[in-house]
Amino acid sequence: MSVLILYVDDIIVTSNHTEEMSMIKERLAKEFEVKDLGALSSKPNKTPIELGDKRRMFEGSPVDKGRYQQLVGKFIFLSHTIPDIAFAVSLVSQYMHNPCQGHLNAVYRIMRYLKQTSGKYLFFKKTNERKVEVFTDADWAGSVDDRKSTSGYCTIVWGNVVTW
Repeated sequence: MSVLILYVDDIIVTSNHTEEMSMIKERLAKEFEVKDLGALSSKPNKTPIELGDKRRMFEGSPVDKGRYQQLVGKFIFLSHTIPDIAFAVSLVSQYMHNPCQGHLNAVYRIMRYLKQTSGKYLFFKKTNERKVEVFTDADWAGSVDDRKSTSGYCTIVWGNVVTW
């Protein structure tokens, strides 16, 4: 059995039989311009963004802006159902027009974090709890490039997260 996963311009081909997988790749290469990036691999991370020194994000040469924007756009969509990446995604999305290698490394870290937390998502449970709770946090003037602040919040209604 073979599986082909397609999302916009990314394809993952997997199979129990390497010959069948090679045949699928060959057929795709005859019809489309493709680049085989080899076996999937990424070391999982326990946090979606590196804590501490934020200056590391600004190191390195410029990267392909279009590819960076595609990846960050996908994360923006995912952050609606995986709220623990929302802060990291908001941080990397600030550099959509001029990304460097450090920004791309931060995006790759989010990918590795998602691998670590695969299968974890928002779940709305039935409960008898009838209270509303709101939590907030802020990083005052924490941005090293413009000294702007970042803040976030979440609202819990009857034991379920409804906004973040």
